[in-house]
Amino acid sequence: MELEMKKSIQLLVAAAFVAGSAAAVADGAALYKTACFACHDAGVAGAPKFGDKALWAPRIATGTDAMVKVVITGKGAMPPNGGTQMTEAQIREVVEYMAASAQ
Repeated sequence: MELEMKKSIQLLVAAAFVAGSAAAVADGAALYKTACFACHDAGVAGAPKFGDKALWAPRIATGTDAMVKVVITGKGAMPPNGGTQMTEAQIREVVEYMAASAQ
């Protein structure tokens, strides 16, 4: 009985972890709309405008990892993490979404 209870608790904890992880991974478009759009929709302060192939091409050429690093460290008027509390995984989702829009 005690062993069954432990297994049940372990399964519940594992299920909660998986559900929480899935919920935490929002899609790039939704994350973009939380903050990034403020500068990237209009190209404010030198931010590459969303969907602009010419502006994004040299950035995309550096690769996703390099673009994620730029967001994490900040660049020009963009503060570190784009001024958000996003995780690195969430930043990666936004970067991939924004890059895809310009290809």
